[in-house]
Amino acid sequence: MRLVDQVLDKLRADARIDASMLAIRIDALARFRRATEPHLPADWLHAARTVAAHAGERLALSRAHTVVAVAGTTGSGKSSLFNALVGLDLSPVGVRRPTTGAPYACVWGPPSEAAPVLDWLGVPRDNRFARESALDADDQAGLRGLILIDLPDFDSVELGHAVEVSRLLELVDLMVWVVDPQKYADQVLHQGQLRRFQQHKDVMVVALNHTDQLGAEDLARVLADLRGLLAADGLAGVPVMATSAVQGAIGFSQLRSALEQAVASRRAALQRLAADVDAVVAGLSDLVGPPAREVTVDRVPELVDGLAEAAGVAALAEAFGAAYRRQASAAMGWPVVRWLLRRSAAVAPVEPPPAPDPTSQRATASMAARAVATRASVGLPPPWPDAITDASRSRLYQLPEALRAATRTPALTEVTSPWWWRWVSAGQWLAAGVAAVGACWLVAGWVLMIMGLPSGSVSAPLSLLVGGLLGGALLAAAVRPLVSWSGRRAQLRAVRRLRNAVAAVGHEHVIEPVQAVLAAYEAARAALQAAGSR
Repeated sequence: MRLVDQVLDKLRADARIDASMLAIRIDALARFRRATEPHLPADWLHAARTVAAHAGERLALSRAHTVVAVAGTTGSGKSSLFNALVGLDLSPVGVRRPTTGAPYACVWGPPSEAAPVLDWLGVPRDNRFARESALDADDQAGLRGLILIDLPDFDSVELGHAVEVSRLLELVDLMVWVVDPQKYADQVLHQGQLRRFQQHKDVMVVALNHTDQLGAEDLARVLADLRGLLAADGLAGVPVMATSAVQGAIGFSQLRSALEQAVASRRAALQRLAADVDAVVAGLSDLVGPPAREVTVDRVPELVDGLAEAAGVAALAEAFGAAYRRQASAAMGWPVVRWLLRRSAAVAPVEPPPAPDPTSQRATASMAARAVATRASVGLPPPWPDAITDASRSRLYQLPEALRAATRTPALTEVTSPWWWRWVSAGQWLAAGVAAVGACWLVAGWVLMIMGLPSGSVSAPLSLLVGGLLGGALLAAAVRPLVSWSGRRAQLRAVRRLRNAVAAVGHEHVIEPVQAVLAAYEAARAALQAAGSR
């Protein structure tokens, strides 16, 4: 395949790249940035922010213009090549010292239509030129819409020149790199410039200039060596052409054909922006990995265990069980005994134990939150584990009060009497009534006997008295194991209620912040995948 055909194939627009698809990818990049900004260092997202801004600005400008930058080292002859392409001496030429200190632009077509693009590029108005005139007829029609820019030397001793080159290389649509046989292997060129554009090889051409100084064998060797260096830079396949602006403009027609193809397709801007997005996506790819694990209270039992310990659930449940048994004994005891107990503090409501020290609570809760963060971070790349850990601990100082409010509510500590208490109480009242009847009968018989009146037999009233007392005692003894068993069950129910209350606190103060970070991770993961789709 002839070199010109190779160049044209490389510059020919990929049919899959269109403005709407590119807009979708840029929007996905913006969604990635919004999802990750609260959790990632700002400098990590600088490239995404810059590309999104540049892409939006470039798409809003004229797409009828193709911006091509001619970049090179001092003495490479890029300004001479620029002038040869233009056909006029517009850019000053120097041999030893850098001459180009500001960019020069030549526009094929009406200058007024290209002005917004040139303003966006920051090309000084005094350095803007129009190429076509009435004398050209249609000689320059193939380049109509081209904006050709001669950049300052990027290896200049003037620091401002390198800064300006870097700025403009981030904005132009197509890059023509001009190198010479003496400095084509310079590390400043390869490590400082070319390697950072590995994603942009479809919008890049390398011109080996001053080839008039080489013989045929040397030229072939240098071109092969240059292609090998480009492959090592990750730029294998970038078109390389031999040029010279001195002797008959060697290679001029090939380079001009490549530029005409780029101008005709009017897709170089889209290709460049797509490559920019590709580069950003490649740089951000290490920030996402496998899907995040689902994290809920049920999936992290260590959280509820830790918060239950911090809230003193065991002590609260034990106090509840003791109060239950006391109140059960009082509710089902003999009426006189019950009255005496109710007059005392024996059946007072559950008195919760003193709340744990807030500092101790936070320390215990911190360990529980760490368990959540550890489980949620499995498989996630940095810095997401750190963001998840910070989220799990973000509300630790609110936990002591939240746990106290959740576990000291009357609904959790109030003892309610079950139905069978009332039946046992009724039996005790019946036994007490029988004993009372027997006692009254005996007293009445004694009074009659003292008065010398017939008192009757004492066996019946004595039987009632003894039977009532014995029946009450036997009923109390019979229900004592039931009271103990029901007390244990009531204590277990209290533990469940308290742990549910603690779990709700854990969900609000630990799980929800972690879930917010995981949701951001999943949104970033989906957005980056969409941004990388072409």
